[in-house]
Amino acid sequence: MVRSARWARENLFSSWTNTILSLICIVIIYNAVWSIFSWAILNGVWEAKDRRDCFAILGNDEAGNPIAGACWAGVREWFNNMMFGRYFKDEQWRVILGFVILIVWLIPLWVPGVKRKFLIAAGAIGLYPFLAAYLFLGGERSWFMSFMVPLAMINLAYNTIDWVGDKVFRVSLADTLRWKLVDRIFPEKQHTYALMALFAVLAVIVGYLIRDWGLVNVPWVRFGGFFLTFLLSGIGITVALPVGIILALGRRSQLPIIKALTVTFIEVFRSVPLITILFMATAMFPLFMPEGYELNKLTQVIAAICLFSSCYMAEVVRSGLQAIPKGQYEAASSIGLGYWQSMGLVVMPQALKFMIPNIVGNFIGLFKDTTLVYIVGMFDILAMTRAMGNDVPWRGEFHEPFLVTAVIFFAFCFTMSRYSQHLERKLGGEQK
Repeated sequence: MVRSARWARENLFSSWTNTILSLICIVIIYNAVWSIFSWAILNGVWEAKDRRDCFAILGNDEAGNPIAGACWAGVREWFNNMMFGRYFKDEQWRVILGFVILIVWLIPLWVPGVKRKFLIAAGAIGLYPFLAAYLFLGGERSWFMSFMVPLAMINLAYNTIDWVGDKVFRVSLADTLRWKLVDRIFPEKQHTYALMALFAVLAVIVGYLIRDWGLVNVPWVRFGGFFLTFLLSGIGITVALPVGIILALGRRSQLPIIKALTVTFIEVFRSVPLITILFMATAMFPLFMPEGYELNKLTQVIAAICLFSSCYMAEVVRSGLQAIPKGQYEAASSIGLGYWQSMGLVVMPQALKFMIPNIVGNFIGLFKDTTLVYIVGMFDILAMTRAMGNDVPWRGEFHEPFLVTAVIFFAFCFTMSRYSQHLERKLGGEQK
């Protein structure tokens, strides 16, 4: 309490000028917060048949003017559509399960002391998309998906049991399996290949056992709402960083052909807005496909977002590489490291630390830019919000759904921003 009073006296009321400005700002903030609170909470209507019913419930004040209040009944009715679009209601548990699996898969990356975090992240990037694709789309599985889906399930179960057992019971499944099975049969140099072969065999067995298990087919045109926004931005973010690193290294390459191709590719995609690339993807991508082969619009939009975000990320990575002193490259060469070893072990880890603010800034921008897909006919959360305002019972109701949409975007963007600050403090502290 004493510390708060001292802070207020030193920062808000240190002089007559600061005192007057502080009081004016306090009054403005109080009036704004109270007005929003009264409109949204005190006068908010949560149960109504339509927008006219909301007006009737609110009524008029003593002067005969309509009472200003939020009509949340429409948002409650449309909230499911805002989250899942036109996805079948009986199958929406699959979307929720897909996001829960992703969270469970990524939890060990934030738990201190967990071993093999790189392998866990690589498994999530390389295998989770196949499991999520089948969960979201369903339908008949091809032989390839019949192998990849069980492999992803086995990898998730293995990683989860491994790190939970190590943290709770001090017993690592990976170490136990390697010691009791792999180490006794295979030479040390073949341990990794033996584990991969074991996982592959298990995937074939599980795939055969669940061959009759299937999910209802959900067409991609049913994807929408925040689910579609999160899907597009998640894929774009996942692809942007590794592809951006490759493009940045290509742009700094000493080989003229690779450098010229990379520079041309980056500058072409950075010179046009995302909306133009989306139109080009939906109109021109099919022209480059073999005859009789068709891409659905979702795939075209994902490809466009990945290419666009990767080119911007390439410039962020290049700026981080240029911030590394030349002495670091020379030191890596002096101890006998090759180009890729010096990049992976010495240069890139330092550069990524400097790039964290710009990387997260690009991710936040991409997360918000995915709302442009409604222009090419996809019903993301912004399109579903606009559709609610055009629905006959709730026609003209735009403030409430757009406010909810803004709060959702703010929550996710603020979370990414705070996590980037946490990473900066953590990496900076480790450096000291």
